Amino acid sequence: MNTGINEPTAKYLPDQIVLLGDSIFDNAPYVSAGESVSEQLASLIQTKDSTTSQVELLAVDGHVLADVPRQIALACSKTHFNLQCAYLSFGGNDLLSYAVSGLLEVKAKNVGDALDSLHQVREQFRQNYQHVLALAGRKFPKLTVCTVYDGIPTLSNAERISLGIFNEVILREATKRRFPVLDLRIICNEPDDYAPASPIEPSKKGAGKIAQAIFNQYTQRKNDFLGV
Repeated sequence: MNTGINEPTAKYLPDQIVLLGDSIFDNAPYVSAGESVSEQLASLIQTKDSTTSQVELLAVDGHVLADVPRQIALACSKTHFNLQCAYLSFGGNDLLSYAVSGLLEVKAKNVGDALDSLHQVREQFRQNYQHVLALAGRKFPKLTVCTVYDGIPTLSNAERISLGIFNEVILREATKRRFPVLDLRIICNEPDDYAPASPIEPSKKGAGKIAQAIFNQYTQRKNDFLGV
């Protein structure tokens, strides 16, 4: 007698949202319990999603692009899930590392020299970001990338302009690979979207807006996947 299960095994597998990045997603230290991006996202899933979906937080506060391979290595294979969607948010700490190294304070004789310096920074970031997208794209076919928000109240003019250059790279490289983009510059566009404890991190409100944007995009992807 044939005792095999005819229905697709995938029907019984859970769905998963993987969060890769830095403190934009791993912002629990800067808000109260239950207010971080991952916690608010899990709450949305629990109350509004009728299927079994998991949130896997692999993002780590302080990580830069060079840390992405370690995060990706910790993720389970997509074969363990019915649908696995990943979200990548990096760039802010890379800019901070340039600022700390003094690169943004280098004296320039004229605007042209300053732009040449920024060009070098941009191309170095591009090379690193291309490598990250290649790794992440192979692991997560359903990958969404995020821009770096620039509404931080304490951001200097030089840092804001530099973020614009980083975001140009993110948008161009994501578009070339046809990865969807969540533009955090639009999502976190108010001063109280940033945490009082550390203005470069999302507040409860900002984290809620990011979580809602991820949930909305994830829900649409799931509906497309199911043919709804």
